[in-house]
Amino acid sequence: MPRRVQKSSLTLLFGWTLLFGWVAVALLVAAGSAAAQVPDTRTRDQVRALITRASLASLRHPDFATYRQPLEAFYGPGGKAPQWLTANALWRAGVAELSAASDHGLEPSDYDVDWLNREFSAIAAGDLTPERVARADVALTVSLFRLLSDLHRGRVGPAGAGFKLSAGEKPLDVAALVRASLASGNVHDAVAAAEPTFTLHRRLEEALLRYRALAATPLPPLPELPKGTRKVEPGGIYAGVAAIAERLRRVGDLPADAVIPGDNRYTGALVKAVGVFQDRHGLKPDGVLGRDTLAALATPLEARVRQLELSLERLRWLPEFPAAPLIAVNIPSFRLWAFSDAHDDRAAQLSMPVIVGRAVNARKTPVFIGEMRYLEFSPYWNVTPAIQRKEIVPRLARDPGYWEREELEAVPAGGKGAALTSLDAATLQGLRSGALRVRQRPGPKNALGGVKFVLPNTMDIYLHGTPAQQLFGKTRRDFSHGCIRVADPSALAAFVLRDQPEWTSERIAEAMDAGKTSTVRIARPIPVVIFYTTAIVDSAGRVMFQSDIYDYDRELESALRAR
Repeated sequence: MPRRVQKSSLTLLFGWTLLFGWVAVALLVAAGSAAAQVPDTRTRDQVRALITRASLASLRHPDFATYRQPLEAFYGPGGKAPQWLTANALWRAGVAELSAASDHGLEPSDYDVDWLNREFSAIAAGDLTPERVARADVALTVSLFRLLSDLHRGRVGPAGAGFKLSAGEKPLDVAALVRASLASGNVHDAVAAAEPTFTLHRRLEEALLRYRALAATPLPPLPELPKGTRKVEPGGIYAGVAAIAERLRRVGDLPADAVIPGDNRYTGALVKAVGVFQDRHGLKPDGVLGRDTLAALATPLEARVRQLELSLERLRWLPEFPAAPLIAVNIPSFRLWAFSDAHDDRAAQLSMPVIVGRAVNARKTPVFIGEMRYLEFSPYWNVTPAIQRKEIVPRLARDPGYWEREELEAVPAGGKGAALTSLDAATLQGLRSGALRVRQRPGPKNALGGVKFVLPNTMDIYLHGTPAQQLFGKTRRDFSHGCIRVADPSALAAFVLRDQPEWTSERIAEAMDAGKTSTVRIARPIPVVIFYTTAIVDSAGRVMFQSDIYDYDRELESALRAR
């Protein structure tokens, strides 16, 4: 073919392509303009009927009776006219927000993204039947309502995941948010307004995007340790040195320019990077490649992505706290933080290890929100009936000397009468029958240490010190009966009483060692969040993963699947 003819053909082809493109755009604009004009009565009637029926079989979750009232508020001012097929095709922005649900740890398929795209594409192609226009418009509105509600409150309630947690009402006017976003032409405004305002929530979303991108590229497998080898110490030989280096570079624990020996020797910068990785994953940061460390290194990044998604879901259960002091405990992290401002986690004035309840049903530390109202210095340990019946009485029957060694005494269960300081057969029988209650006197052996932090609740859960300080040296610290033991009770007492200047550090120390119980009310009660999440991002931007010690991630997965 001559060059001139070939060029002419290409020009003609380009012209036809451009023409068809403009025709498609014109059809879309025409469709939007047509729908944006005063709709006929049939379209309004279809919208009205859908709202009344509050059900659409084509949707993944067909029933939307929960949103009947918000739909009335959204469509009522416009006389039940469609709202999304505007000249500027705002439906595209609405569907785009639904498509981005995964950025928030949600599932786009929950919001019928593919079905909505097909419906609006058919409308753009010229199918303006009242049934289709009404169906697509109401379905998009319902899906956005669902997205906003899920972002604000979570997809399942905390009770469905085994938590004794109440976030209160957490009101959200989804109709007003979506109408305002339509008026401004920016649908993302509604999404941003519905999300939790916690800084941690934003950091988790950023970490989610990063880890999802990392997980898109497969990692080389880790070879098994040589037969008979239980661990690799620094300086040892391991065939997986290069694979570990690749993993640690990927997640940022090993600098990109770090030099790795080519002889499979585990040494230098790689040992240091493993220590950083161990610290982020709740492991002892000793640089030794043991069973737990290798298991954490071998965990697929897709699993870490899921941990981040589940953590975002749980954060949505929390209420919006005021810009005031807050104490938070994350059970899988075995750590407490005390913040001077709940809105800024960089304002952590205190951080310390804690010991939580054992990973058995009867001893798990419950997840709840309390309010710390007072402290008891040099407290008695009033043993619970369950511990008395199951542990103390059998121990005394075997070893009566335990009574004096642990400085125990008995008091009438009704609360009236003098304490019995000696153990005899009658006292033991009274303890066995429940007529007497055992308690431990204040002092250096007292299980609560020198101070008890009281947040009144029906579960009898509180924070306290402990004489067993050696347990804080363990990396996994689920040893208690459910209450929370703190590593530095005097520092926590100083934080709690910081607005009461008469309580100096010296006076706190004296009260803790006094051997006589005293109660101090807190000037302004402090919210205490006892929480559970296996992924957090600290104020330095480090993504921290913890073991699911109570299997709550699995329970949340089940609750989400059962919706």
